[in-house]
Amino acid sequence: MAKQNKVSTPFWRDNRIIPIMLQIIFVLIVLIVGGYLINNAIAGLERIGIELGLGFLGSTASFNISESLIDYQPTDTYGRAVMVGVLNTIKVSVIGIILATIIGIFVGIARLSNNWLVQKIAGLYIEIFRNTPLLVQIFIWYFAVFLKFPQVKEAFEIGPMYLSNRGAAIPWFELHSGSLIWSLLFIIGIIAAIIFWKTRLNTQVKTGERKYPFVWAIGSFITALILAFVFTQQGPVDMTYPVLGNFNFEGGHTVTPEFLAILIGLTAYTATYIAEIVRAGILSVSKGQKEAAKALGLKNSTTMRLVVFPQAIRIIIPPVTSQYLNLTKNSSLAVAVGYADLVSVGNTTLNQTGHAVEMILIMILVYLTLSLLTSLFMNIFNKKSQIVER
Repeated sequence: MAKQNKVSTPFWRDNRIIPIMLQIIFVLIVLIVGGYLINNAIAGLERIGIELGLGFLGSTASFNISESLIDYQPTDTYGRAVMVGVLNTIKVSVIGIILATIIGIFVGIARLSNNWLVQKIAGLYIEIFRNTPLLVQIFIWYFAVFLKFPQVKEAFEIGPMYLSNRGAAIPWFELHSGSLIWSLLFIIGIIAAIIFWKTRLNTQVKTGERKYPFVWAIGSFITALILAFVFTQQGPVDMTYPVLGNFNFEGGHTVTPEFLAILIGLTAYTATYIAEIVRAGILSVSKGQKEAAKALGLKNSTTMRLVVFPQAIRIIIPPVTSQYLNLTKNSSLAVAVGYADLVSVGNTTLNQTGHAVEMILIMILVYLTLSLLTSLFMNIFNKKSQIVER
């Protein structure tokens, strides 16, 4: 009997090889197009006498920045100016995320309140701020609210705080020689509290005897603070209060109207979306859970805190992460009111140096890094909050 020869399939018709070939072709096309664009950009810059590179970051910036977390002078380099913009972006983003989360949770719960007035006020807030463009809200806060405050000499006095068209002058803290000891013992106190909490709680679960883990944790933390006071004989920081001078406030800290406008705008806008996410997460929890809690005699507030919200948080975290990313990227609108964020400083830098390509790439990389770090942190938190299946 003759041996039957197998007919081999040509590689261009092999279903195992075709997908790989298509991916290789796609990558080659992307590289060719990218190479053409980069070469075209380099040639265009050379024609106008600009070399592609980051050497310009070492040149003197020669422009002022009104608000900075680190020391900055016009004689500093462009690199330091960009760092100031990055830190200002991080500052408004982090504070905005914290405030938007707090407001969003309260408003989302208020939307489900049995009190008719509370429910309607929460709904009205969401409908107004969510359906108005964010840039318009920022303009309203800046031009129609903060810039309309009286001048420094006639500032509104609210306790130790003053409000004027130059911003809010608030009490602030100053570090002293004992602040480092306070910081170290504060961290030690937190670590000790966590250790005592876990060890006492595990012992309580194993033995069935009450070991008071919360009391031990709080006690260890307070002990660390007492030791810090004994060593330093003073508080962790010194407080300074604003005092009206000849032309401006002296002491304390002045929050600029530009920062207040972008912060309140971002917070009020993003909180509406977080509130709806929280409301949807709470409604997704089975009614049987609430009925079981009521059968045990738990109050509505206790049921929400210990039964409903811990289960809803697993559903809330993923969409809230997207809102955190949106808030960080929307902070670039600060350039519209003159707040010195990354985009504002970057625009000034590229206009003075002509290195537009490099500055735009720096902006992209900074926002990409912030977004990836936010996603990483939230993904870790999401994993920790998931129900462990047996």
